[in-house]
Amino acid sequence: MPPLDQVFLTINEFAVNTPWLHTPMAAYAKYGILLFAVFIVIGWWIARPQNDAAMATALLVPVAALVAVAAQQVVVALVSEARPYEVYPYILVLVSKTTDPSFPSDHACVAGAVAAGLLFVDRRLGVVASVAAVLMGVSRVYAGAHWVLDVVAGLALGAAIAILVILILRSPIAKVVARLRGTRFRPLLAPPRTADATAEAADTVIT
Repeated sequence: MPPLDQVFLTINEFAVNTPWLHTPMAAYAKYGILLFAVFIVIGWWIARPQNDAAMATALLVPVAALVAVAAQQVVVALVSEARPYEVYPYILVLVSKTTDPSFPSDHACVAGAVAAGLLFVDRRLGVVASVAAVLMGVSRVYAGAHWVLDVVAGLALGAAIAILVILILRSPIAKVVARLRGTRFRPLLAPPRTADATAEAADTVIT
């Protein structure tokens, strides 16, 4: 038996012996991805009072997640790895079974992309999202949906793509943000101007 298969089976045995964890782990494995949408919104909110680059980065986080999923689908089709429960039909499975290939995990890929992207927006939020991303990977293995390597590869692929997307596109998107902050889209990109700031801007124009 391959060593990584043994690691998976050890985790699955742990799952069998911890029935009190089944409900929260299965719920997180299935629906925890929604938490990352919340993280994206929080990142956008944190970036509003910051500079154009910060807002550009926050806006690129969901873009990076979409690009990561697209790349993940290509890899899934190329590798076409069987799910753990197809190889070992007797294991405990806490989520709905699917015929989709296993490698890499799409849940882990999205989580990794969002977590890595948010590290560029706000370090504390990024760390929280990173912990949540690792927990997502653990929950997918615990629930019997993926091999360990599936979630490790998913997290790494998502993070790598997010970093590339942000490094390549942050500068041009920041320029777009700077222009849009002077339009009706400002409330989406920056906090409302205070009365003092508005008066100062008017004085500057008059001068």
